[in-house]
Amino acid sequence: MKRREIFIIIGLLAASALGYFLLYQSKPVEVMPIRADTGSESISVEEQADNIMVIEVAGQANGTVEILLRPDLAPKHVEQIKTLVRSGAYDGVAFHRVIDGFMAQTGDVAFGKADNYDPVMAGRGASDLPDLPAEFSDVMYVQGIVGMARAASPDSANSQFFIMFTEYPSLNGEYTVIGRVISGMDVVNAIKRGEEAANGMVASDPDYMAKVSIKSDM
Repeated sequence: MKRREIFIIIGLLAASALGYFLLYQSKPVEVMPIRADTGSESISVEEQADNIMVIEVAGQANGTVEILLRPDLAPKHVEQIKTLVRSGAYDGVAFHRVIDGFMAQTGDVAFGKADNYDPVMAGRGASDLPDLPAEFSDVMYVQGIVGMARAASPDSANSQFFIMFTEYPSLNGEYTVIGRVISGMDVVNAIKRGEEAANGMVASDPDYMAKVSIKSDM
């Protein structure tokens, strides 16, 4: 089992080993819920059921979030995410790091279960599947974009991902984009925030993904 902390690098690298700091904030942009740009053309959501991840969020936020995955941008990442979804690995996993005005992070299938939540360990784990090579793209990090969390190495993403509350240009081209929210952004915006002094870590009773499915399997 991998026991390393996975985190999102934000902006410029600090001189000390204490971590990375937020350097940019900007006004949110609207997420269009009807159609998804898949590169060559716009394809209706109905045609993309096998690439729609459905998350039932529970806790302070309650509701359904649908994410259109983008295998055209990140085929290896999307394949691994779908494998984890279909295995049930994401069910019950907490949103362990949630920073107001930035993003909500989840996906620690090793140490992030909400029913036995430990804020000291949450965010340090990964699945037993291999880490993934970076699949960076020119898709910008705006509200609703879903990216893969990783450690310092660009090739260390595994199971954790984050959903943007707002745009953050400093992440562009630095983290693999795997999709975007097409429904339920209001639910995402209601996810319980973490403590600012703890870099967004949720101390207790985190919101969590009660059930995660691929729409075509439902």
